[in-house]
Amino acid sequence: MGDAVAAIDCGTNTVKLLVGSFAGDGLDVVERRSEVVRLGQGVDATGRLGEEALARTFAALDDYAGLVRAHGVPPERIRFCATSATRDAANAAEFASGVHARLGVSPEVLSGDEEAALAFAGAMRGVGHATAPLLVLDVGGGSTEVILGDRDGVRVARSMDVGSVRLHERHVRHDPPTAAEVAAVAADVDAHLDGCGVPLAEAATVVGIAGTCTSLAAGVLDLPAYDPAAIDGSAHAVAEVRETIDRVVALTVDERRALPWLHPGRADVIGAGLVIVERVLARTTVAELVVSESDILEGIAWSLAP
Repeated sequence: MGDAVAAIDCGTNTVKLLVGSFAGDGLDVVERRSEVVRLGQGVDATGRLGEEALARTFAALDDYAGLVRAHGVPPERIRFCATSATRDAANAAEFASGVHARLGVSPEVLSGDEEAALAFAGAMRGVGHATAPLLVLDVGGGSTEVILGDRDGVRVARSMDVGSVRLHERHVRHDPPTAAEVAAVAADVDAHLDGCGVPLAEAATVVGIAGTCTSLAAGVLDLPAYDPAAIDGSAHAVAEVRETIDRVVALTVDERRALPWLHPGRADVIGAGLVIVERVLARTTVAELVVSESDILEGIAWSLAP
Protein backbone atom coordinates (compact mmCIF):
# COMPACT_ATOMS: atom_id res chain seq x y z
CA MET A 1 0.00 0.00 0.00
CA GLY A 2 1.77 3.14 -1.24
CA ASP A 3 2.30 5.99 1.22
CA ALA A 4 0.92 3.79 4.00
CA VAL A 5 1.05 5.18 7.52
CA ALA A 6 0.06 3.92 10.94
CA ALA A 7 -1.03 6.21 13.76
CA ILE A 8 -1.31 4.87 17.29
CA ASP A 9 -2.68 6.81 20.25
CA CYS A 10 -2.14 5.21 23.63
CA GLY A 11 -4.02 6.92 26.42
CA THR A 12 -5.08 6.15 29.95
CA ASN A 13 -8.10 4.04 29.04
CA THR A 14 -7.77 3.06 25.37
CA VAL A 15 -5.17 2.29 22.74
CA LYS A 16 -6.26 3.19 19.22
CA LEU A 17 -4.88 2.42 15.77
CA LEU A 18 -5.42 4.00 12.35
CA VAL A 19 -3.82 2.58 9.22
CA GLY A 20 -4.27 4.48 5.97
CA SER A 21 -2.67 5.86 2.86
CA PHE A 22 -2.66 9.23 1.16
CA ALA A 23 -4.30 9.68 -2.21
CA GLY A 24 -4.58 13.16 -3.68
CA ASP A 25 -5.75 15.50 -0.95
CA GLY A 26 -7.30 12.77 1.19
CA LEU A 27 -6.49 10.04 3.66
CA ASP A 28 -7.89 6.60 2.82
CA VAL A 29 -8.43 4.83 6.15
CA VAL A 30 -8.24 1.04 5.83
CA GLU A 31 -8.08 0.06 9.50
CA ARG A 32 -9.40 1.80 12.59
CA ARG A 33 -9.31 -0.05 15.89
CA SER A 34 -9.82 0.82 19.54
CA GLU A 35 -9.20 -1.39 22.57
CA VAL A 36 -10.04 -0.53 26.17
CA VAL A 37 -6.90 -1.60 28.07
CA ARG A 38 -7.00 0.76 31.10
CA LEU A 39 -3.24 1.34 30.93
CA GLY A 40 -3.51 4.11 33.49
CA GLN A 41 -5.36 2.05 36.10
CA GLY A 42 -4.14 3.20 39.52
CA VAL A 43 -1.53 5.63 38.15
CA ASP A 44 -3.13 8.59 39.90
CA ALA A 45 -2.58 6.87 43.26
CA THR A 46 0.62 4.83 42.70
CA GLY A 47 2.55 6.77 40.07
CA ARG A 48 3.30 3.51 38.25
CA LEU A 49 1.87 1.47 35.39
CA GLY A 50 0.55 -1.79 36.81
CA GLU A 51 1.80 -5.15 35.55
CA GLU A 52 -1.70 -6.30 34.56
CA ALA A 53 -2.34 -3.02 32.76
CA LEU A 54 0.91 -3.38 30.83
CA ALA A 55 0.01 -6.96 29.91
CA ARG A 56 -3.40 -5.88 28.56
CA THR A 57 -1.81 -3.08 26.56
CA PHE A 58 0.95 -5.23 25.12
CA ALA A 59 -1.61 -7.87 24.06
CA ALA A 60 -3.50 -5.20 22.10
CA LEU A 61 -0.23 -3.95 20.57
CA ASP A 62 0.64 -7.48 19.45
CA ASP A 63 -2.58 -7.48 17.43
CA TYR A 64 -1.92 -3.99 16.08
CA ALA A 65 1.63 -4.94 15.06
CA GLY A 66 0.21 -7.77 12.96
CA LEU A 67 -2.20 -5.40 11.20
CA VAL A 68 0.55 -2.84 10.56
CA ARG A 69 2.79 -5.52 9.02
CA ALA A 70 -0.08 -6.91 6.95
CA HIS A 71 -0.57 -3.51 5.35
CA GLY A 72 3.13 -3.10 4.66
CA VAL A 73 3.74 -0.06 6.85
CA PRO A 74 7.47 0.32 7.58
CA PRO A 75 8.61 1.48 11.04
CA GLU A 76 9.59 4.92 9.74
CA ARG A 77 5.93 5.48 8.75
CA ILE A 78 4.57 4.58 12.18
CA ARG A 79 3.94 7.25 14.79
CA PHE A 80 3.13 6.02 18.28
CA CYS A 81 1.92 8.74 20.63
CA ALA A 82 1.51 8.14 24.33
CA THR A 83 -0.49 10.53 26.44
CA SER A 84 -1.53 11.06 30.01
CA ALA A 85 -0.82 7.69 31.63
CA THR A 86 2.81 7.57 30.56
CA ARG A 87 3.41 11.21 31.40
CA ASP A 88 2.65 10.30 35.01
CA ALA A 89 4.33 6.87 35.34
CA ALA A 90 7.63 6.22 37.10
CA ASN A 91 8.17 3.01 35.09
CA ALA A 92 7.59 4.55 31.65
CA ALA A 93 10.82 2.94 30.38
CA GLU A 94 9.29 -0.53 30.76
CA PHE A 95 6.38 0.57 28.62
CA ALA A 96 8.67 2.13 26.00
CA SER A 97 10.78 -1.02 25.63
CA GLY A 98 7.66 -3.15 25.20
CA VAL A 99 6.37 -0.86 22.47
CA HIS A 100 9.70 -0.92 20.61
CA ALA A 101 9.91 -4.70 20.77
CA ARG A 102 6.52 -5.02 19.08
CA LEU A 103 6.48 -2.19 16.56
CA GLY A 104 10.08 -1.15 16.02
CA VAL A 105 9.41 2.41 17.15
CA SER A 106 9.69 4.26 20.42
CA PRO A 107 6.61 5.97 21.85
CA GLU A 108 6.51 9.74 21.82
CA VAL A 109 5.24 11.05 25.12
CA LEU A 110 3.26 14.08 24.02
CA SER A 111 3.15 17.28 25.96
CA GLY A 112 -0.27 18.66 26.68
CA ASP A 113 0.20 21.31 23.98
CA GLU A 114 1.25 18.73 21.38
CA GLU A 115 -1.71 16.52 22.26
CA ALA A 116 -4.08 19.46 21.95
CA ALA A 117 -2.71 20.52 18.55
CA LEU A 118 -3.01 17.02 17.09
CA ALA A 119 -6.52 16.57 18.49
CA PHE A 120 -7.62 19.90 17.01
CA ALA A 121 -6.10 19.08 13.63
CA GLY A 122 -7.89 15.73 13.58
CA ALA A 123 -11.23 17.22 14.59
CA MET A 124 -11.00 19.88 11.90
CA ARG A 125 -10.69 17.15 9.28
CA GLY A 126 -14.20 16.07 10.22
CA VAL A 127 -16.00 19.34 10.98
CA GLY A 128 -14.04 22.00 9.11
CA HIS A 129 -17.34 23.44 7.86
CA ALA A 130 -18.55 24.32 11.37
CA THR A 131 -18.87 27.92 12.55
CA ALA A 132 -15.69 29.25 14.17
CA PRO A 133 -14.36 29.72 16.70
CA LEU A 134 -14.51 26.03 17.53
CA LEU A 135 -13.98 24.57 20.97
CA VAL A 136 -12.72 21.01 20.65
CA LEU A 137 -13.34 18.90 23.76
CA ASP A 138 -11.31 15.70 24.14
CA VAL A 139 -12.17 13.83 27.34
CA GLY A 140 -9.63 11.09 27.96
CA GLY A 141 -9.07 8.66 30.77
CA GLY A 142 -6.36 10.67 32.50
CA SER A 143 -6.58 14.11 30.99
CA THR A 144 -8.99 16.40 29.19
CA GLU A 145 -8.04 18.84 26.45
CA VAL A 146 -10.01 22.02 25.74
CA ILE A 147 -8.85 23.66 22.52
CA LEU A 148 -10.18 26.89 21.04
CA GLY A 149 -9.29 27.67 17.46
CA ASP A 150 -10.38 28.29 13.89
CA ARG A 151 -9.31 27.34 10.38
CA ASP A 152 -5.92 28.95 10.96
CA GLY A 153 -5.26 26.58 13.85
CA VAL A 154 -5.22 26.58 17.63
CA ARG A 155 -5.69 29.92 19.39
CA VAL A 156 -5.40 28.67 22.97
CA ALA A 157 -5.44 25.20 24.51
CA ARG A 158 -5.02 23.50 27.84
CA SER A 159 -4.54 19.91 28.89
CA MET A 160 -5.93 19.34 32.38
CA ASP A 161 -5.29 16.40 34.69
CA VAL A 162 -8.95 15.47 34.87
CA GLY A 163 -10.20 12.43 32.97
CA SER A 164 -12.81 9.71 33.33
CA VAL A 165 -10.52 7.12 34.93
CA ARG A 166 -8.62 9.59 37.10
CA LEU A 167 -11.76 11.24 38.51
CA HIS A 168 -13.63 7.97 38.98
CA GLU A 169 -10.72 6.54 40.98
CA ARG A 170 -10.32 9.76 42.93
CA HIS A 171 -13.94 10.40 43.96
CA VAL A 172 -16.34 7.49 43.36
CA ARG A 173 -16.74 4.77 45.98
CA HIS A 174 -20.38 3.72 45.55
CA ASP A 175 -22.40 2.06 42.78
CA PRO A 176 -24.34 4.01 41.68
CA PRO A 177 -22.38 7.10 42.73
CA THR A 178 -23.86 9.20 45.49
CA ALA A 179 -24.92 12.79 44.87
CA ALA A 180 -21.98 13.92 46.99
CA GLU A 181 -19.55 11.90 44.82
CA VAL A 182 -20.97 13.36 41.60
CA ALA A 183 -20.70 16.82 43.15
CA ALA A 184 -17.06 16.14 44.09
CA VAL A 185 -16.26 15.16 40.50
CA ALA A 186 -17.96 18.33 39.25
CA ALA A 187 -16.11 20.50 41.76
CA ASP A 188 -12.77 18.99 40.71
CA VAL A 189 -13.54 19.72 37.05
CA ASP A 190 -14.71 23.26 37.86
CA ALA A 191 -11.52 23.99 39.77
CA HIS A 192 -9.45 22.99 36.75
CA LEU A 193 -11.66 24.94 34.34
CA ASP A 194 -11.37 28.03 36.54
CA GLY A 195 -7.63 28.07 35.93
CA CYS A 196 -7.43 26.67 32.40
CA GLY A 197 -7.11 30.03 30.66
CA VAL A 198 -9.28 28.99 27.69
CA PRO A 199 -12.18 31.41 27.08
CA LEU A 200 -14.83 28.71 26.69
CA ALA A 201 -17.67 31.21 26.34
CA GLU A 202 -16.21 32.51 23.07
CA ALA A 203 -16.95 29.22 21.28
CA ALA A 204 -19.49 29.36 18.45
CA THR A 205 -19.33 25.57 18.06
CA VAL A 206 -18.37 22.85 20.55
CA VAL A 207 -16.99 19.67 18.99
CA GLY A 208 -16.69 16.58 21.17
CA ILE A 209 -14.19 13.90 20.12
CA ALA A 210 -12.95 10.56 21.48
CA GLY A 211 -14.74 7.81 23.37
CA THR A 212 -16.62 9.66 26.09
CA CYS A 213 -18.18 12.11 23.64
CA THR A 214 -18.86 9.59 20.89
CA SER A 215 -20.46 7.25 23.44
CA LEU A 216 -22.56 10.15 24.69
CA ALA A 217 -23.78 10.82 21.14
CA ALA A 218 -24.70 7.16 20.77
CA GLY A 219 -26.71 7.47 23.98
CA VAL A 220 -28.53 10.62 22.91
CA LEU A 221 -29.43 8.87 19.65
CA ASP A 222 -30.37 5.72 21.64
CA LEU A 223 -28.66 3.53 19.05
CA PRO A 224 -29.26 -0.24 19.07
CA ALA A 225 -25.46 -0.63 18.77
CA TYR A 226 -22.49 1.70 18.51
CA ASP A 227 -22.51 3.03 14.94
CA PRO A 228 -19.66 5.36 13.89
CA ALA A 229 -21.48 6.40 10.71
CA ALA A 230 -24.50 7.60 12.68
CA ILE A 231 -22.35 9.37 15.25
CA ASP A 232 -19.83 11.14 13.02
CA GLY A 233 -20.82 14.76 12.46
CA SER A 234 -24.02 14.44 14.47
CA ALA A 235 -25.35 17.47 16.38
CA HIS A 236 -27.32 17.21 19.63
CA ALA A 237 -29.32 19.80 21.54
CA VAL A 238 -27.61 20.63 24.82
CA ALA A 239 -30.86 19.94 26.70
CA GLU A 240 -30.92 16.37 25.31
CA VAL A 241 -27.24 15.96 26.07
CA ARG A 242 -27.79 16.95 29.71
CA GLU A 243 -30.78 14.62 30.01
CA THR A 244 -28.69 11.69 28.75
CA ILE A 245 -25.80 12.58 31.08
CA ASP A 246 -28.08 12.72 34.13
CA ARG A 247 -29.65 9.39 33.21
CA VAL A 248 -26.37 7.53 32.62
CA VAL A 249 -24.56 8.98 35.65
CA ALA A 250 -27.38 7.71 37.90
CA LEU A 251 -27.15 4.11 36.61
CA THR A 252 -25.27 1.28 38.26
CA VAL A 253 -22.26 -0.19 36.44
CA ASP A 254 -24.28 -3.30 35.55
CA GLU A 255 -27.08 -1.13 34.15
CA ARG A 256 -24.56 0.76 32.05
CA ARG A 257 -23.07 -2.49 30.76
CA ALA A 258 -26.54 -3.42 29.52
CA LEU A 259 -26.71 -0.30 27.31
CA PRO A 260 -26.32 -1.62 23.74
CA TRP A 261 -24.40 1.44 22.52
CA LEU A 262 -21.79 1.56 25.32
CA HIS A 263 -18.54 -0.41 25.30
CA PRO A 264 -18.57 -2.45 28.53
CA GLY A 265 -14.99 -1.38 29.24
CA ARG A 266 -16.24 2.18 29.74
CA ALA A 267 -19.15 1.31 32.01
CA ASP A 268 -17.50 2.07 35.35
CA VAL A 269 -15.81 5.35 34.38
CA ILE A 270 -18.19 6.89 31.83
CA GLY A 271 -20.10 8.74 34.55
CA ALA A 272 -17.08 10.83 35.55
CA GLY A 273 -16.33 11.51 31.89
CA LEU A 274 -19.87 12.72 31.26
CA VAL A 275 -19.67 15.11 34.20
CA ILE A 276 -16.62 16.68 32.54
CA VAL A 277 -18.63 17.22 29.35
CA GLU A 278 -21.49 18.78 31.29
CA ARG A 279 -19.25 21.19 33.20
CA VAL A 280 -17.56 22.36 30.00
CA LEU A 281 -20.90 22.89 28.24
CA ALA A 282 -22.12 24.88 31.26
CA ARG A 283 -19.48 27.52 30.51
CA THR A 284 -20.50 27.97 26.88
CA THR A 285 -23.51 29.52 25.19
CA VAL A 286 -23.90 26.98 22.38
CA ALA A 287 -27.26 25.34 21.70
CA GLU A 288 -25.85 22.01 20.54
CA LEU A 289 -22.91 19.65 20.84
CA VAL A 290 -21.35 18.42 17.58
CA VAL A 291 -19.60 15.05 17.77
CA SER A 292 -16.87 13.85 15.43
CA GLU A 293 -15.25 10.44 14.98
CA SER A 294 -12.19 12.23 13.57
CA ASP A 295 -9.81 12.85 16.44
CA ILE A 296 -6.17 12.74 17.44
CA LEU A 297 -5.60 9.65 15.25
CA GLU A 298 -6.30 11.69 12.12
CA GLY A 299 -4.07 14.43 13.46
CA ILE A 300 -1.21 11.94 13.98
CA ALA A 301 -1.75 10.37 10.56
CA TRP A 302 -1.75 13.71 8.74
CA SER A 303 1.49 14.64 10.51
CA LEU A 304 3.03 11.82 8.46
CA ALA A 305 1.69 13.05 5.12
CA PRO A 306 4.30 13.07 2.34
